[in-house]
Amino acid sequence: MFNVDPSEFLLVAFIALVVIGPKDLPKAMRFIGHWVGRARAVGRQFRSGFDEMVREAELAEMEKKWKAENERIMREHAPPPPEPVALADASVDDPAPSMVQQPQLIDHPSVVPSDGEPRDEQPATPHTADAPTVINRAES
Repeated sequence: MFNVDPSEFLLVAFIALVVIGPKDLPKAMRFIGHWVGRARAVGRQFRSGFDEMVREAELAEMEKKWKAENERIMREHAPPPPEPVALADASVDDPAPSMVQQPQLIDHPSVVPSDGEPRDEQPATPHTADAPTVINRAES
């Protein structure tokens, strides 16, 4: 980084040993190491902040490109306009379709009406082909 040769480093260490002295040299090295560490931390923080700003700028630029490309694609492949809904040829007399099957009234010998008298009459609703068939097991 500073292009310091090992011979230059040994010369600086020897001068520091002579000037500072062997007794205070560890304290001086610790002090210098502390300040060098703080300087490196500030440098790392600056660099990480700068890198983050560059990344955010690149992401913003890519988002602009993607948005422009997406708009171009949407213009080229626009969905067709919705067609107007035409009413079916249903007459007013047709009943509305029902999703629930209507219950069928079936007389059964074990069922007694609320008045207590058994019924001997026909069911109120006749069976149709699409209605489920009920088998009376007592008659079988």
